[in-house]
Amino acid sequence: MTTTTSETRYGWEPVLSVRQVLSLERVLAGEPEVVAGAGQLDRPVRWVHVAEAADVGVMLSGGEMVLTTGVLLAGDESKQAEYIQSLYRAEAAAVVLGLGRAFPAPPDAMRRAADRCGLPMVVLHRPFPFAELTEEVQSRLVRRKFAAVSLSESVRSALTGLITAGVPLGRLLDEVAVHSGCPVVVTNLAHRVLATAGERSAVDDVLRDWERIARQAGGADGEGWFSAELGGRGERWGRLLLCGFRGEPATGRLLADRAAEALVLHRMLDGGSARSWEEQSAQSLLTDLVSGVVPARQLLPRARAAGLPVNRRTFVPLVVLGRSPGQLDRVLRLLGLSGLVAELADGASAVLLSLARDQDAEALTGHFAARLRTGSDAVVAAADPRTAWDDVPAGLRESRHVADAVADSPHALDLPAVVRLKDVHLRGLIRLLRDDPQVQSFAERELDGLLCAAEPELLNVLRTYLATGRNKSRTAQLHHVSRPALYRRLEAIQARLGVDLDDFEQAASVHIALLAHDAQQR
Repeated sequence: MTTTTSETRYGWEPVLSVRQVLSLERVLAGEPEVVAGAGQLDRPVRWVHVAEAADVGVMLSGGEMVLTTGVLLAGDESKQAEYIQSLYRAEAAAVVLGLGRAFPAPPDAMRRAADRCGLPMVVLHRPFPFAELTEEVQSRLVRRKFAAVSLSESVRSALTGLITAGVPLGRLLDEVAVHSGCPVVVTNLAHRVLATAGERSAVDDVLRDWERIARQAGGADGEGWFSAELGGRGERWGRLLLCGFRGEPATGRLLADRAAEALVLHRMLDGGSARSWEEQSAQSLLTDLVSGVVPARQLLPRARAAGLPVNRRTFVPLVVLGRSPGQLDRVLRLLGLSGLVAELADGASAVLLSLARDQDAEALTGHFAARLRTGSDAVVAAADPRTAWDDVPAGLRESRHVADAVADSPHALDLPAVVRLKDVHLRGLIRLLRDDPQVQSFAERELDGLLCAAEPELLNVLRTYLATGRNKSRTAQLHHVSRPALYRRLEAIQARLGVDLDDFEQAASVHIALLAHDAQQR
């Protein structure tokens, strides 16, 4: 992906390449032959200029295709060479020499000078009215300019409308992908992928080769790749890439620039993005992993492009309660650990640690949890370490189940620093089975007398009584009632449920049903 000076200079201004001009039907009638600078035929032509003056270079502003018969250059090779040098210094796109009037054949002095400069030199073997060429090219350029302005306003209007509607970054990029018809990638300055849009298979193809692409994505355009910087107020913070755009280069440049403008505006209106794009990227990836909607194998390129080490690693899936993603990320950096952090629902955050195979996963996880619990009541729920990427989604889901079970447990503070499934016992099992229809039916059947009566106070008393191990004194104390008042409520509960809570098996059945009911409600 390389950028020429002219491409950088003219940006998305409507242009034709020298090659495109030479392929026009009117030009082909003059039997054009490229005699020098054949490797530069993709240079942009901004305008066509007919000139016979030997010092024409001083009248050019760059990007012109100069048409001449060379009548004032005949017989003087030094003038011929200087003429080419003058065009080169003025950054002309090419020179077209009509043979016949002054030169019956391409002059060697001009051809050699053009070769040295890398300036395309074309000769026309048949008499050809220059006016026809200028008319054809100028009309095409004018049409392109109006089309470009129309496209620019259309894209800007569509993107601005989405921004003012408050859409998230992903929806904005989807619109860019619709207009460009190719994968769109947003990176930070370290070339880590923050967001993507476009056809999923095409995006995955880009991400699979991201390490090579990132090394070449330093802002250069070419071969359908267009890059635009993201930043404002003198600070750069990212880059947008159109990957494999198939249309005209000028159109690709325009789309990249309009998209970059929209992303900068989106970030500014988002208050500088309290939840940074890095956090949103991690959240999208971890949410997809947890949901299982997208196979883990398909998410591997995204994880790698996001900067997570994935080759020969041990993965530790965690869910943390009581700490924000920003706090978790700071602790990761402080401990020098690699990982992704994302906010989940209900104040929980997912953390996926990526450790080298020779590191002690248990010890590092414990160290991480100890740091988090210092001065706070943070809870770290963990699944066993995974060495296979395909096992990560199940690990994240298990961690979430454990965290949910801890959130409902009255003994959360008595649990170890790193809580695992074995530490939440029956409550953890119920969490895992809560979506089973038979478990749901069991809970409704056992608690029907209280649920139908819609008496939440009795349900709360039952919950406390069972959680305290059927301790009547403690239950009365927690509900701020006398023991006789508690006895009356317990009698009402037993009558409505048709059970004897002094019977261990019946009490256990009701307790399991209540745990299942609470898990389903969450």
